[in-house]
Amino acid sequence: MAYQELKRACYEANLELNALGLVIYTFGNVSAVDRDRGVFAIKPSGVDYDALRPEDIVIVDFDNQIVEGNLRPSSDTKTHAWLYRNWEEIGGIAHTHATYSVAWAQAQMDIPIMGTTHADHLTEDVPCAAPMRDELIQGNYEHNTGIQITDCFAERGLDYREVPMVLLGNHGPFTWGDSATKAVYHSRVLEEVARMAYLARQINPAAPRLKEALIRKHYERKHGRNAYYGQ
Repeated sequence: MAYQELKRACYEANLELNALGLVIYTFGNVSAVDRDRGVFAIKPSGVDYDALRPEDIVIVDFDNQIVEGNLRPSSDTKTHAWLYRNWEEIGGIAHTHATYSVAWAQAQMDIPIMGTTHADHLTEDVPCAAPMRDELIQGNYEHNTGIQITDCFAERGLDYREVPMVLLGNHGPFTWGDSATKAVYHSRVLEEVARMAYLARQINPAAPRLKEALIRKHYERKHGRNAYYGQ
Protein backbone atom coordinates (compact mmCIF):
# COMPACT_ATOMS: atom_id res chain seq x y z
CA MET A 1 0.00 0.00 0.00
CA ALA A 2 1.24 3.45 -0.90
CA TYR A 3 0.46 4.84 2.53
CA GLN A 4 1.32 1.83 4.70
CA GLU A 5 3.80 3.64 6.96
CA LEU A 6 1.46 6.59 7.50
CA LYS A 7 -1.45 4.27 8.27
CA ARG A 8 0.66 2.32 10.75
CA ALA A 9 1.69 5.50 12.60
CA CYS A 10 -1.94 6.60 12.81
CA TYR A 11 -3.12 3.16 13.88
CA GLU A 12 -0.55 2.89 16.68
CA ALA A 13 -1.35 6.38 17.96
CA ASN A 14 -5.05 5.53 18.11
CA LEU A 15 -4.32 2.35 20.06
CA GLU A 16 -2.19 4.36 22.49
CA LEU A 17 -5.04 6.83 23.02
CA ASN A 18 -7.24 3.90 23.99
CA ALA A 19 -4.57 2.21 26.13
CA LEU A 20 -4.13 5.41 28.15
CA GLY A 21 -7.82 5.38 29.06
CA LEU A 22 -8.55 8.62 27.24
CA VAL A 23 -11.42 7.23 25.18
CA ILE A 24 -14.40 4.93 25.66
CA TYR A 25 -16.14 3.03 22.88
CA THR A 26 -15.42 5.09 19.74
CA PHE A 27 -15.27 8.53 21.39
CA GLY A 28 -11.99 9.85 20.02
CA ASN A 29 -9.55 9.87 17.14
CA VAL A 30 -5.99 10.58 16.11
CA SER A 31 -4.63 11.62 12.73
CA ALA A 32 -1.11 11.74 11.25
CA VAL A 33 -0.09 13.97 8.36
CA ASP A 34 2.24 13.51 5.37
CA ARG A 35 3.05 17.08 4.37
CA ASP A 36 5.01 16.12 1.28
CA ARG A 37 2.02 14.33 -0.24
CA GLY A 38 -0.61 16.68 1.17
CA VAL A 39 -2.62 13.96 2.90
CA PHE A 40 -3.33 12.68 6.39
CA ALA A 41 -4.38 9.38 7.91
CA ILE A 42 -7.29 9.26 10.33
CA LYS A 43 -9.31 6.70 12.24
CA PRO A 44 -12.49 5.54 10.50
CA SER A 45 -15.81 6.57 12.01
CA GLY A 46 -17.60 4.23 14.40
CA VAL A 47 -14.96 1.49 14.51
CA ASP A 48 -14.26 0.15 18.01
CA TYR A 49 -10.62 0.34 19.05
CA ASP A 50 -10.53 -3.38 19.82
CA ALA A 51 -11.54 -4.13 16.24
CA LEU A 52 -9.37 -1.50 14.54
CA ARG A 53 -6.78 -2.72 11.99
CA PRO A 54 -4.03 -0.74 10.21
CA GLU A 55 -5.74 -1.30 6.87
CA ASP A 56 -8.92 0.33 8.24
CA ILE A 57 -7.21 3.70 8.53
CA VAL A 58 -8.46 6.19 5.94
CA ILE A 59 -6.25 8.55 3.91
CA VAL A 60 -7.75 11.93 3.02
CA ASP A 61 -6.43 15.15 1.54
CA PHE A 62 -6.72 18.66 2.99
CA ASP A 63 -9.95 19.15 1.04
CA ASN A 64 -11.50 16.17 2.85
CA GLN A 65 -11.47 13.93 -0.20
CA ILE A 66 -10.79 10.23 0.41
CA VAL A 67 -7.51 9.22 -1.24
CA GLU A 68 -7.37 5.65 0.04
CA GLY A 69 -9.65 3.52 2.21
CA ASN A 70 -12.98 1.74 2.11
CA LEU A 71 -14.44 3.09 5.36
CA ARG A 72 -15.90 6.47 6.24
CA PRO A 73 -13.32 8.72 7.93
CA SER A 74 -13.94 10.15 11.40
CA SER A 75 -16.70 12.72 11.67
CA ASP A 76 -14.00 15.12 12.94
CA THR A 77 -12.00 14.86 9.70
CA LYS A 78 -12.90 18.37 8.55
CA THR A 79 -11.64 19.81 11.84
CA HIS A 80 -8.29 18.04 11.41
CA ALA A 81 -8.06 19.18 7.77
CA TRP A 82 -8.62 22.82 8.73
CA LEU A 83 -5.91 22.70 11.40
CA TYR A 84 -3.40 21.01 9.09
CA ARG A 85 -4.10 23.55 6.37
CA ASN A 86 -3.72 26.55 8.67
CA TRP A 87 -1.04 25.42 11.14
CA GLU A 88 1.77 24.12 8.99
CA GLU A 89 4.03 22.72 11.72
CA ILE A 90 1.49 20.25 13.11
CA GLY A 91 2.31 16.59 12.43
CA GLY A 92 -0.54 14.93 14.31
CA ILE A 93 -3.84 15.77 15.99
CA ALA A 94 -5.81 14.00 18.73
CA HIS A 95 -9.35 14.48 19.97
CA THR A 96 -10.89 12.83 23.04
CA HIS A 97 -13.86 13.10 25.35
CA ALA A 98 -11.68 12.42 28.41
CA THR A 99 -13.53 13.12 31.66
CA TYR A 100 -11.64 15.93 33.39
CA SER A 101 -10.78 17.78 30.18
CA VAL A 102 -14.42 17.66 29.12
CA ALA A 103 -15.56 18.78 32.58
CA TRP A 104 -13.56 22.02 32.26
CA ALA A 105 -14.89 22.45 28.70
CA GLN A 106 -18.46 21.99 29.92
CA ALA A 107 -17.82 24.54 32.64
CA GLN A 108 -16.56 26.87 29.86
CA MET A 109 -13.40 27.58 31.83
CA ASP A 110 -9.72 27.77 31.01
CA ILE A 111 -7.62 25.35 33.02
CA PRO A 112 -5.50 27.62 35.24
CA ILE A 113 -1.78 27.02 35.46
CA MET A 114 -1.53 26.03 39.11
CA GLY A 115 1.46 23.74 39.36
CA THR A 116 4.81 22.79 37.91
CA THR A 117 3.43 19.82 35.95
CA HIS A 118 1.44 22.29 33.88
CA ALA A 119 4.41 24.68 33.60
CA ASP A 120 6.66 21.87 32.38
CA HIS A 121 4.56 21.84 29.21
CA LEU A 122 3.23 25.35 28.64
CA THR A 123 3.32 28.79 30.21
CA GLU A 124 -0.36 29.64 29.68
CA ASP A 125 -3.67 28.51 31.05
CA VAL A 126 -5.14 25.85 28.77
CA PRO A 127 -7.56 27.96 26.71
CA CYS A 128 -11.25 27.15 26.49
CA ALA A 129 -12.77 28.50 23.29
CA ALA A 130 -16.21 30.04 23.59
CA PRO A 131 -19.12 27.79 22.63
CA MET A 132 -19.73 27.82 18.90
CA ARG A 133 -21.98 30.56 17.57
CA ASP A 134 -25.40 29.52 16.26
CA GLU A 135 -24.63 30.40 12.66
CA LEU A 136 -21.54 28.19 12.73
CA ILE A 137 -23.46 25.32 14.35
CA GLN A 138 -26.03 25.49 11.58
CA GLY A 139 -23.35 25.60 8.90
CA ASN A 140 -20.54 23.15 8.12
CA TYR A 141 -20.21 22.12 11.76
CA GLU A 142 -16.99 20.07 11.80
CA HIS A 143 -15.21 22.49 9.46
CA ASN A 144 -16.38 25.36 11.63
CA THR A 145 -15.01 23.59 14.71
CA GLY A 146 -11.56 24.08 13.20
CA ILE A 147 -12.34 27.76 12.69
CA GLN A 148 -13.50 27.95 16.31
CA ILE A 149 -10.05 26.73 17.40
CA THR A 150 -7.95 28.98 15.17
CA ASP A 151 -10.13 32.00 15.96
CA CYS A 152 -9.62 31.39 19.69
CA PHE A 153 -5.83 31.36 19.25
CA ALA A 154 -5.89 34.47 17.05
CA GLU A 155 -8.11 36.39 19.47
CA ARG A 156 -5.90 35.51 22.44
CA GLY A 157 -2.59 35.97 20.64
CA LEU A 158 -1.56 32.37 21.32
CA ASP A 159 1.01 30.40 19.32
CA TYR A 160 -0.12 26.84 18.50
CA ARG A 161 3.52 25.70 18.69
CA GLU A 162 3.75 26.82 22.32
CA VAL A 163 0.20 25.88 23.39
CA PRO A 164 -0.47 22.46 21.82
CA MET A 165 -3.94 22.01 23.28
CA VAL A 166 -7.36 23.62 23.53
CA LEU A 167 -10.77 23.00 25.04
CA LEU A 168 -13.92 23.74 23.07
CA GLY A 169 -16.70 25.13 25.22
CA ASN A 170 -19.31 22.45 26.01
CA HIS A 171 -17.47 19.98 23.76
CA GLY A 172 -13.99 18.77 24.67
CA PRO A 173 -10.26 18.82 23.94
CA PHE A 174 -8.13 18.82 20.84
CA THR A 175 -4.35 18.46 21.08
CA TRP A 176 -1.56 18.38 18.51
CA GLY A 177 2.17 18.00 18.11
CA ASP A 178 4.92 17.35 15.60
CA SER A 179 3.70 13.75 15.28
CA ALA A 180 0.63 11.68 16.06
CA THR A 181 2.52 10.20 19.01
CA LYS A 182 3.19 13.67 20.42
CA ALA A 183 -0.45 14.66 19.96
CA VAL A 184 -1.46 11.66 22.09
CA TYR A 185 1.18 12.59 24.66
CA HIS A 186 -0.34 16.06 24.93
CA SER A 187 -3.82 14.55 25.33
CA ARG A 188 -2.60 12.54 28.32
CA VAL A 189 -0.81 15.56 29.82
CA LEU A 190 -3.92 17.69 29.33
CA GLU A 191 -6.15 15.18 31.09
CA GLU A 192 -3.75 14.96 34.05
CA VAL A 193 -3.39 18.74 34.32
CA ALA A 194 -7.18 19.06 34.18
CA ARG A 195 -7.55 16.49 36.97
CA MET A 196 -4.91 18.14 39.16
CA ALA A 197 -6.45 21.60 38.75
CA TYR A 198 -9.91 20.25 39.53
CA LEU A 199 -8.71 18.54 42.71
CA ALA A 200 -6.70 21.58 43.82
CA ARG A 201 -9.76 23.79 43.50
CA GLN A 202 -11.83 21.26 45.45
CA ILE A 203 -9.30 21.34 48.30
CA ASN A 204 -8.95 25.12 48.20
CA PRO A 205 -11.33 27.07 45.94
CA ALA A 206 -9.12 30.13 46.40
CA ALA A 207 -5.91 28.36 45.37
CA PRO A 208 -3.90 30.82 43.22
CA ARG A 209 -2.22 30.35 39.88
CA LEU A 210 1.44 29.37 39.92
CA LYS A 211 3.66 32.40 40.31
CA GLU A 212 5.43 33.67 37.21
CA ALA A 213 8.97 32.88 38.37
CA LEU A 214 8.12 29.19 38.79
CA ILE A 215 6.27 29.10 35.48
CA ARG A 216 9.31 30.41 33.64
CA LYS A 217 11.78 28.24 35.55
CA HIS A 218 9.95 25.00 34.87
CA TYR A 219 9.20 25.74 31.25
CA GLU A 220 12.68 26.99 30.39
CA ARG A 221 14.52 24.11 32.07
CA LYS A 222 12.62 21.71 29.79
CA HIS A 223 12.16 23.77 26.60
CA GLY A 224 14.59 26.68 26.81
CA ARG A 225 17.91 27.22 25.08
CA ASN A 226 19.81 25.61 27.95
CA ALA A 227 17.22 22.93 28.74
CA TYR A 228 18.46 20.21 31.04
CA TYR A 229 15.35 18.57 32.50
CA GLY A 230 13.70 15.39 31.29
CA GLN A 231 11.71 12.56 32.83
